[in-house]
Amino acid sequence: MSFKTLDDLPQDLTGQRALVRVDLNLPMKDGQATDLTRVTAVAPTILELADRGAKVLLLAHFGRPKGERNSTMSLSYVLGDVERVIEREIMFIPEITGPVVEQSVGILSDGDIGILENTRFWPGEEANDPEFARAIAENGDIYVNDAFSAAHRAHASTEGLAKLLPAYAGRAMEKELKALDAALGTPNPPVAAVVGGAKVSTKLAVLENLSRQVQHLIIGGGMANTFLAANGVNVGKSLCEHDLTDTARAIMDAADGAGCTIHLPYDVVVAKEFAANPPSLRTCNVHEVAEDEMILDVGPQAVEALGDVLKTCATLVWNGPMGAFETPPFDEATVALAKTAAALTQAGALTSVAGGGDTVAALAHAGVTDDVTYISTAGGAFLEWMEGKELPGVAALSA
Repeated sequence: MSFKTLDDLPQDLTGQRALVRVDLNLPMKDGQATDLTRVTAVAPTILELADRGAKVLLLAHFGRPKGERNSTMSLSYVLGDVERVIEREIMFIPEITGPVVEQSVGILSDGDIGILENTRFWPGEEANDPEFARAIAENGDIYVNDAFSAAHRAHASTEGLAKLLPAYAGRAMEKELKALDAALGTPNPPVAAVVGGAKVSTKLAVLENLSRQVQHLIIGGGMANTFLAANGVNVGKSLCEHDLTDTARAIMDAADGAGCTIHLPYDVVVAKEFAANPPSLRTCNVHEVAEDEMILDVGPQAVEALGDVLKTCATLVWNGPMGAFETPPFDEATVALAKTAAALTQAGALTSVAGGGDTVAALAHAGVTDDVTYISTAGGAFLEWMEGKELPGVAALSA
């Protein structure tokens, strides 16, 4: 898709009021943010706009206040965290529309930064109320969306404002959209997709879409058991959605018709109980799983074969671990395949894009976070993009 970025704005933004949608929905513990990744991601956009002379007004949500003010969900709680990351003083504005905002903006000097109150304190936000969006827009001259993680929501601050003001993608949004386009929009073939996780039911739309888009679909995690069962494999007491075996067969048939090869494990790591390094641990062929055993990871022979598949591909999109990676030794398949993908990426042979909460944690566990092309921290938005859905916040930026 075509969209405008900060490069399409005049270099000198003195006198301009920039309404900037960011993601400041930070994980908190005892009143302190435990992870500042989201702030770090949007800092370049905030600082660039401020340094170019704009008055920067940050829009964000925090928690789920359901359209009502909630003192425990005020964005004032994250103000200090944002200030520490960008190393600038920020004015907190306890409203989002009206005279208080107008007066506060009047106090700000060119290049100053303000943060408006939690957008979700007002029901007009999630309802995408045009009047509410217009009221916000009155205090802005341009709109910048730098919150891909909220782009799957058609809210006033993510979609409504883009229709009322000249709209641009921030640097984090720009980087994300270019990475996603490289992965599934206009990728270099052959394309491989790794999809893992516990249940087929949570990623049905992802699997159906990818089976039409990629040449190799690698299925791991608990969901692989459902596909194995659909092929007549006895998976013992493994996590398996037996009621979805017909669906799994339909996905395999559709993939076959689309020229997509589905890769399932043929050797697996099993145990009689799910615990770290259990005494019953063993590796076996998928057809040798006992009734009292559960599949907890992909076996080493299959992982080696999957690595060989990646070596034939130019593009990889990854969502979900191959096994129960949080519990050793059931992290070995995920780590091994991640290291192969990272090595191919570093060699310039593979464009690798990954996303989803478990995926981010799994790749960090494998120590390859900095060695793949791009990692998206946007959970729901990334998943909906993999499902092939149009994201309202992205579509609204179309040039």
